[in-house]
Amino acid sequence: MSGPNDSKRDEIRSYAIGYCVALALTGAAFAAVHWPSFASTTTLAIVLGLAVVQTVVHFRFFLHISLRKSARDDLQLILFSMLIVILMVSGTLVILFNLRARMM
Repeated sequence: MSGPNDSKRDEIRSYAIGYCVALALTGAAFAAVHWPSFASTTTLAIVLGLAVVQTVVHFRFFLHISLRKSARDDLQLILFSMLIVILMVSGTLVILFNLRARMM
């Protein structure tokens, strides 16, 4: 017999798993930068890969968006979110490279 407590327990378990995975991915990114064992380009690739995985974790565990059979609204949400993230990252990079050029 499945009651409302089972559903709430599964939701809390999903949040706990998502939190632990997101925390581990964040710790791995900080560790990769703090203790550089690789070349700077490899470290950047590792951090970017971890960021993509963390985005998927947030979509799955916190926003409850299944990436297997997304509805049209979910797909539009993902695409719009990625557009915003790409605009923010590219704008930040333009500003940083402009400041670097001015300091050299």
